[in-house]
Amino acid sequence: MTAEMLSLSNAPLLFIIAMAVKILVVFGLTMGIVAYATWVERKVIGHMQTRLGPMLTGWHGLLQPIADGIKLFFKEDIIPTQASKIPFILAPMMILIPSLITIAVVPFGSDLVVNFGGKAYAIPLQITDLNIGILYILAMAGLGVYGITLAGWSSNSKYSLLGGVRASAQMISYELAAGLAIVAVFMLSETLSLREIVALQSGSILDWYIWKQPLAFLLFLITGTAEINRTPFDMPEAESELVSGFCTEYSSMKYALFFMAEYANMIVVAAILSTLFLGGWSGPTPWGPVNLLGKIFSFMFFLMWIRATFPRVRYDQLMKLGWKVLLPLALANILVTGIVVVLQQ
Repeated sequence: MTAEMLSLSNAPLLFIIAMAVKILVVFGLTMGIVAYATWVERKVIGHMQTRLGPMLTGWHGLLQPIADGIKLFFKEDIIPTQASKIPFILAPMMILIPSLITIAVVPFGSDLVVNFGGKAYAIPLQITDLNIGILYILAMAGLGVYGITLAGWSSNSKYSLLGGVRASAQMISYELAAGLAIVAVFMLSETLSLREIVALQSGSILDWYIWKQPLAFLLFLITGTAEINRTPFDMPEAESELVSGFCTEYSSMKYALFFMAEYANMIVVAAILSTLFLGGWSGPTPWGPVNLLGKIFSFMFFLMWIRATFPRVRYDQLMKLGWKVLLPLALANILVTGIVVVLQQ
């Protein structure tokens, strides 16, 4: 039997079932990783600082994320009297939701062939394949900063407001450099579909774009770290200066949503880096999702290692790096890549 692509026209029931299963599996796995990434980070940083990290709640603290979730769920939800109530409530959701729906366009495996009604159907292991997938990701990444800015403004606190303003300026500086860094990948692949970009790198490890675009990979790694406000670029929070920055006035589950969004964004950035530069789901094992998860976990560990190693940079250093170093390098990389592509034609 010849496999045909699943569509609403030939098997609408199977299409609905497959979509529902993929959404539930991806969402459940993402939230599970988000929960236990907090435990892993505390353990990793603890051992790097000659500590043990969480040890009391469960074996080696394995139940700590569950205990933290229960504690935050039952904490009193405090809204400052001078805060703008509706934006104050909406802000945490505006940060978390874009990070979750971004994962919809990330391919996590080759097609899965299933038999339904006597016919073979190829189900793509991806929630949806957009021909402008990477533009969709950049658009969703830009939405998250609105939630941070709204949280800073609606709290009616000077510390929160400064954190929101910093996040806006940081996003403008680093998202521009991040977008230009991956333009070079599009110039090589001639497509914006993440699935097609992975297919072009699936031949062997030498086909990965990290070898052809090492500067673009490094630029996107730095700008991605700054985009998700991770150390050493966590200036919108900056506990030593702004108490807790844009989330200073938050408590209970609203406070937890900010940290859930941070770790969800870590997964998104790691998945995009793996897809654009490291062959996505292609790799040493025959199971695509295992290959992709291995790369995602490696990047997340790297970000945790960076947090345990480097101090927070000054805000003026952060902006100088974005505008005077990363942006010119990204433009120069596009120029050189364009010349090489033209000469090879």
